[in-house]
Amino acid sequence: LATGPRQNDSIFYEIRTYDIKPSKMKEFVEMVNKYIYLRTAHSELVGFWSAELGAMNKVVHVWKYGMLTAVRHALANDKDWQGKFISPALPLIEKQHNEVAYLVPWCQLGKPPKEGGVYEWVTFQMKPGGPALWGEAFRAAINAHINTGYTKLIGVFHTEYGLLNTVHVIWWNESPDHRAAGRHSAHEDARVVAAVRDSVRFLESQQNVLLIPLQCSPLK
Repeated sequence: LATGPRQNDSIFYEIRTYDIKPSKMKEFVEMVNKYIYLRTAHSELVGFWSAELGAMNKVVHVWKYGMLTAVRHALANDKDWQGKFISPALPLIEKQHNEVAYLVPWCQLGKPPKEGGVYEWVTFQMKPGGPALWGEAFRAAINAHINTGYTKLIGVFHTEYGLLNTVHVIWWNESPDHRAAGRHSAHEDARVVAAVRDSVRFLESQQNVLLIPLQCSPLK
């Protein structure tokens, strides 16, 4: 999971999470949709979402990179980006958090079968030791859910910078109700139950958030 193909792949992803002041969420989203083109001129946006369930007044965005330092330097010197978005947006933000992660080598970044629907962002904090300890069991648990067919896997990211032994999984579902019904059915599937039980031996904690894509998000 964390050796071989992952180390040879120069593509990585920055995961940014912002907590927005409750009274400023609408204003922030409008600014993002209006000025995001200034940011995407420098690197590729994978997705931009707002939290619907599991968190409030929070946005999550994922950026694809080949070289982070050059992009950051360019952004810092982009007067339009700094003046039109960064300066007015900062007072709307309460907290920022970022991580650098790789796609696990057995997962390619996917797309939903159609526009619409909802995304589920699940964060797993695994026991120290890395994928050499828990990678195979974790992969088996993910595949068990995929094989039920009720959900679409979008991506599995393993952190390189940030809280280590963290794995973020993005799923797509047609609706919250469709997701709930599928999960209920999966939890009665003996194959899923067995795979999850094997994986949770290495689990410290997990958290999920239901996300809605912004108008500007490539993943809709």
